[in-house]
Amino acid sequence: MFEVLMQALDFTPATDEQALYSAHHGWLQSWLHRKLGNAFDAADLAQETFVRLLQRRRTTEGYGDEPRALLTHIAKGLLIDQWRRQEVEQAYLDAIDHHPEQHMPSEEMRLLVLDALCRIESMLRDLPEKTQQIFLMAQLDGLKYAEIADQIGMALITVKRHMRTAFLACMMTV
Repeated sequence: MFEVLMQALDFTPATDEQALYSAHHGWLQSWLHRKLGNAFDAADLAQETFVRLLQRRRTTEGYGDEPRALLTHIAKGLLIDQWRRQEVEQAYLDAIDHHPEQHMPSEEMRLLVLDALCRIESMLRDLPEKTQQIFLMAQLDGLKYAEIADQIGMALITVKRHMRTAFLACMMTV
């Protein structure tokens, strides 16, 4: 399996990467299986963990005697991403659940919308809390900047700065 992964990445493995994979892949997959309760997702995330590691072109050098700490760190990030995506997906499914069947989006459209929603959620999560609040008040509540400024007791120019920050973050997610 490791050789197939290396060929897919067009990467000639160094012995350190091979040794790391051989020594820790089974352990990582078992750890993920316990966390997820699903062997298939665990296998996918274990592979993705090693792909991320290899994309960084790092070896076990510099990680001391604790390569599992690095693998766990990468895998935890992937787990969190997966759980967030599942939350967004469930919220989306709940939102469209009341639509009649003939108005339900196609599978392709559902995946496109989900991808966009996940990118938006990620972008919002990375914004400062006040910027999130102002952006959502403008976009979801439809409030004008002056109304937002009045409601939260902030200068109009400050609201505009927060919105500029949010819009720049939106542009970076595209």
